[in-house]
Amino acid sequence: MTYDIDALAAAAPEAVTRTAEVRDSGEGDVYVSASLSQTYPTDVADLWDAVTNAERLPRWFSAVHGDLELGGRFQVEDNAAGSVLECDAPNRYLVSWEIMGGASKVEVTVAPDGDGARLTLTHFGDNARDFYEQFGPGATGVGWDLSLLGLGAYLITGQDRPEDAEAFFATPTAQAFVKASAAKWADATVAAGVPEEQARAQGERTAAFFSGS
Repeated sequence: MTYDIDALAAAAPEAVTRTAEVRDSGEGDVYVSASLSQTYPTDVADLWDAVTNAERLPRWFSAVHGDLELGGRFQVEDNAAGSVLECDAPNRYLVSWEIMGGASKVEVTVAPDGDGARLTLTHFGDNARDFYEQFGPGATGVGWDLSLLGLGAYLITGQDRPEDAEAFFATPTAQAFVKASAAKWADATVAAGVPEEQARAQGERTAAFFSGS
């Protein structure tokens, strides 16, 4: 199926609410939290199923292997591994997120919101200082923005994520989305108390990274 979602991608940066938290002691690792929230035109049961069902996850996110139950271990294909630490279906789950020697956590909540259902995803933990100083909260934030774009395409248009991710990233739609997302994360980083010049530079480097430039 063609991943033709220009209008959705153009609207998505405004549809998502982003909040960043940065706690920097000036030494060692830096605690960073990136939170995204968006309402989808479905109900809580369907949204919960979309973000927990191993048969649906590959359609908008990625294949996830393992035991998606409390205490179970999982592996996101070509990405992170982790454990299901807490689960209160169909409202909330908390997982560990282990990748490239680092460990953080991801919390997902689902709640009714008017005629739809609202997803809030928060990725938090310590960042290596050099990584934080280069990219800031947008490093994880833009990645999850792309995932929520896929979720929106799936729930709103019925389209699956592109099979050729590299080709999709090369499109003007994806390039514009990444640039807009990184700018929004820079805004959230400034709101978190990071000096604006630093936050904007982090946003520009994040956009360049995700754009392959």
